[in-house]
This record gives sequence, C-alpha cells and structure tokens, in this order.
Amino acid sequence: MATIAKGRLATGSESERVSLLRNHHFFCELPPAIIERLAAYMKRRSAAKGSIIFEKGDPGIGLIGVLAGAVKISVGSLEGREVVLNIIREGEIFGEIALLDGRPRTADATAMTDCELVVIERREFVTFLRGEPDVMLKLMEILCERLRRTSDQVQDVTFLNLSVRLAKTLIALTANSAAAGQNGKVKITQREIGQIVGRARESINIQLRAWSRRGWVRLERGSVTVLAADKLAEVAAAGSELDTS
Repeated sequence: MATIAKGRLATGSESERVSLLRNHHFFCELPPAIIERLAAYMKRRSAAKGSIIFEKGDPGIGLIGVLAGAVKISVGSLEGREVVLNIIREGEIFGEIALLDGRPRTADATAMTDCELVVIERREFVTFLRGEPDVMLKLMEILCERLRRTSDQVQDVTFLNLSVRLAKTLIALTANSAAAGQNGKVKITQREIGQIVGRARESINIQLRAWSRRGWVRLERGSVTVLAADKLAEVAAAGSELDTS
C-alpha cells in the first residue's frame, strides 16, 4: 500500500493552514468561517518526484489538493501499458471519488514533480460535508467534470486521428500551465503525452517535430512549450491531420 511521504508531514501553524486554503483554487471561494473549520482538519504533506501517492485498490482515506507540483492519475493494463487519465496541477484536487463512496482508489496517483499537497481525511471531511451542502455541490461539480473529461478522452481515442488528439491534449495542458503561470510551457515527457493520447512516443515525437519546424511548439527535454495556440486550436477544430513531412 502506498502512502504520502509519512516522514515529511508538516501541519504548520493555524494561520499558515488558513492561508493555504484561502489561496487554493477549490477552497478559496468558501466563507472565512468554513475555511477556518477546514484548516483544523488539514495536513500538509510532501511527495518527491516519482513517488507513489496512492495505488489502485488502496483505501480511499482522503481528499488531496495540490499546492505545488503535478500529479499523474493513471491506470495500468495486464500487458503492462499505462493510460494517463488526468494530470492534476497546482490549485486542483483529486481523490474525490473514494472520498465520497469510501471504496478503494480507482487509479494510481504518482508525483510527476516534487509536490506539496494538502490532505483532509475522509472521516473528518464527510462529517464536515453533512453540514455544508454548498461544498458538497461544488465537489459534485468537480466529479461530473472529471467524468465528462474521461468520456471525451475515450471518444477522442476512438474516433480522432493523432494530430487532432495531440492538439486537443496540448491545448488542455497549456490551459492548466497558464493557470499556474507557466506561459504555455508544460513540464511533461513525450512518453507521458503518448500515454494520454493513446499512441506510442515515437508517433508523438514525429508530430511534435513537425509542429516545431513550423514554429508552433518548442521542444525541450522533459517539456513542451506551445508557441502558437491558435494554430493548434485550428487543428483541433478542423479534425483533419496535417502533413508531417
């Protein structure tokens, strides 16, 4: 069973915990009194790059928010392939399914970078939710958004060609990086992009290099920077594969 950096637990002062919640995307819109109540339950934990935060089948012990870094949500097949379902970045939460139903985790969560996380354990958060229906509705909105995204991802892999899927993926990743102040730079490997798109790294590399020659993206080790989001948006909208020669 995987755990979250037990040796690096730091709850911090009450004022620090309140400040963290106020600056967090999911919690910042809550009234001050509710934030203060939540702060009493919150634990701050660190996860080193490459470490397993939890594995599929682990007990769903709590809701996790990302204060800094990026977390990969993925599932593996019996043949050893990995499919990336989502990448959770700063200001986002994950683990909400197990939080609500109390059943085991449905996927693996891995730290893509060094991460600072906020953890609220299920037994405390569920008690809190019973008295806060607005927070429950917000959580349900996030859950529905995730389900829609997964449905769209399945349709994309089934019906769209590589260039369209790749363009849509880069646009989504860039939107998350912009929210984190990265100006179009996405810290992700081509192998990980392939796991999201559902194609081999070699195919991803060919298409990215074609777009790099056009000046649409810049490729660096472990990252992709989108330079012409409008061009990628045209590819995604048109649904037609561009010449990769």
